[in-house]
Amino acid sequence: MNSLANPPMVVMGVSGCGKSTVGNMLAQAIGSTFIDGDDLHPVSNKEKMAAGRPLDDTDREPWLATIGDALHSSSESGSPAIIACSALKRSYRDLLRAHEPATVFIHLRGAADLIQNRLDERSHEYMPSTLLTSQLNTLEAIEADESAIEVDVSQTPEDIVALVAKSLNDR
Repeated sequence: MNSLANPPMVVMGVSGCGKSTVGNMLAQAIGSTFIDGDDLHPVSNKEKMAAGRPLDDTDREPWLATIGDALHSSSESGSPAIIACSALKRSYRDLLRAHEPATVFIHLRGAADLIQNRLDERSHEYMPSTLLTSQLNTLEAIEADESAIEVDVSQTPEDIVALVAKSLNDR
């Protein structure tokens, strides 16, 4: 599959759902570029999360604009990117679409206990597992008018990538 045949994508969901793993594997599978949205956070956001304080909308807005710009730039260059980004609220997804309207969201969702177990087994530079509850409380479901593919994270990353690739081919 050629990246020019695919839209720009955001692999979204709460921390620990597998955004980076799935996003990177999907990009390799379809010949696209992967960008980890965590790498685009300003230092102030990373410091706030490392201190165990959740980000608010004011913290997220410039970060989301940076991600939106990256989506748009990648599309303009003819090689739409796949970016891992929580995109928890509809308003965040709307902001990303304002930068790049063709964006498709790949929503990785799953049971809170499964995701908590994954978080407890890993160490993250600045995202403590204690922030999962805050993220789950912030998460707003994909709405019918949003271009999205929803996948349950109880499956293997390989199976998730195969499902997403099939859904993209069926569009």
